Amino acid sequence: MEERIETVISLLLYCRAGFEGECAQEIAAAATRAGIIGHVRAERGNGFVEFCGAESPHGKSGEAQVREAFDWQRLIFARQCLVAFAQIADLPRSDRLTPILAALSARGERYGDVWAESPDTDEGKALAPFCKSFGNALIGGLKRAHLLDPAAPRRLHAFFPQSDNVYLAAADPAASSPWPQGIPRLKFPRDAPSRSTLKLDEALLTLLDDRERERWLKPGMSAVDLGAAPGGWTWQLVRRSIRVIAVDNGPMDARLMDSGIVTHLREDGFRYRPPKPVDWLVCDMVEQPRRIAELIARWLSERACRHAIFNLKLPMKKRYEETQRCLDLVRMVATDVRAKQLYHDREEITVFAQAG
Repeated sequence: MEERIETVISLLLYCRAGFEGECAQEIAAAATRAGIIGHVRAERGNGFVEFCGAESPHGKSGEAQVREAFDWQRLIFARQCLVAFAQIADLPRSDRLTPILAALSARGERYGDVWAESPDTDEGKALAPFCKSFGNALIGGLKRAHLLDPAAPRRLHAFFPQSDNVYLAAADPAASSPWPQGIPRLKFPRDAPSRSTLKLDEALLTLLDDRERERWLKPGMSAVDLGAAPGGWTWQLVRRSIRVIAVDNGPMDARLMDSGIVTHLREDGFRYRPPKPVDWLVCDMVEQPRRIAELIARWLSERACRHAIFNLKLPMKKRYEETQRCLDLVRMVATDVRAKQLYHDREEITVFAQAG
C-alpha cells in the first residue's frame, strides 16, 4: 500500500489521556474568541486533539494565523500546541524515512532540532523505543538533505500516533513547550516525604518563568501550606529556604521539622489565617473544587498572601465547565491566573494566582 500524504494546516495538541474532551472544548472556545473557523477531532484515550481547517471569517488561513491565535502556556489541558503542516498515513514499515524526507524536501525548510514523539498513552509508551531510533535516523536523513541547521529558528516534530502514521509540525522553541511530549521529566527526590512533591516542583517550573522564580522564591520568604502532611509541598519550599507554616491535623515528616524553618499547626485549613501576610499560599487539600476556589479567593481578597499555587480536584462530569467556574471566582480578585493540567496531576489541575 502506498503512503498517503496530506497537506494540512492544523493545530496539534498533546494532552492527558482521558481529557481529550476537555482539551477539545478549550481549543474550540479559544478559536471562537480569536474568530477562527474550524472543527475539532478528538478521540477519548488518544492523548492528543487536532483542530482542523483553520480559517478566519475573512477567508485567511495559514500557519502564522493559527500560531498567533493560540498560546500553549495559557491553555489548561494542552501540554503542547503545534502547527502541523503535513500528515502521512500508511507509511511502509520497510522504509518510513523516504516518504517523510520527500515531504520535508518539498517544503524546503531547515530545522534547528528534531523530536520524534508519541502520545502519552500505553500504546504511545510502546512506541518510545521506535521514536528514539527513528529520531536518530531522521536527524541523519535531514543532515544528508542539508535540512538540519543549528542556527535555524524552528524545531521539527514528527508525531507518531501509530508507527505507520505521522504528523509533521514545526515549532518556535520560544513559543512551545521546551520538553518532548510536553512533559518535564522530573526525578523524585530521595528525601522528599511524598511523591506529591513533584506536583509543586512541576508547577513552579511550568507556571512561572525564570525571572519570576528568581524574584518570587527567595530565601527567607514566608509561606503557608494548607493540607500539608506529610510535607511533599512543604519540602519544595524548604529546599528553597522559605519559612513555612504547615497546616494539617496529620503528622509532618520529622526531617522537615528538623529544618528549623517549619511550624506545624494542627488547625482547620479552611479557617486558618496567618498573623500577617505571607509571600506564598500553597494548597493541595482533597476537597470540592468550588470550595477550594472560594477559599483561595478569600485569601487573595484579604491580602493574606501575595501568590498562591493550589490544586482543583475535578468532578467526573462537566470538568471543563467546573474548571471555568472555579477560575472565574479566582479571577475576580487576582491580577494574574494561570492554570495547567500537569503531568503529575491526575483528575485535577494546578493553578497559580497573584493578588491584586
